[in-house]
Amino acid sequence: MLIRLDPSHETPLFEQLASGIRASIIDGRLSGGERLPAARELAASLDLNVHTVLRAYHRLRDEHLIELHRGRGAIVSVRVGGRSALAGAVHDLVDEAKNHELPEAALLALVREAYRSAPQASGVLRPMPTR
Repeated sequence: MLIRLDPSHETPLFEQLASGIRASIIDGRLSGGERLPAARELAASLDLNVHTVLRAYHRLRDEHLIELHRGRGAIVSVRVGGRSALAGAVHDLVDEAKNHELPEAALLALVREAYRSAPQASGVLRPMPTR
């Protein structure tokens, strides 16, 4: 697992770490049941405080992407399955936003609003309404 952190970036290190792990889960580089490095081990390898790693792990646990078990560590809890298409769509969305010089905060606000206003998934694909 290769994760790059930029201490000079405005995004907190724990969020950069969580984002890197999240991306690895969604695009399939990490799979369900795979064990993540122990917090102390990862902190040492990235030259971070162990609490920074734990905060990232807790964020991912709250998103139901990993499970945390005392003595057993962090384990990826989701099976990626069809999410690789989702990862591709996200990368395309980000590329398009950058092409239009849309700030990150504006893109995130658009995604957040779309996510909140979308109907609850029922597991059945429905055709998109025409306008």
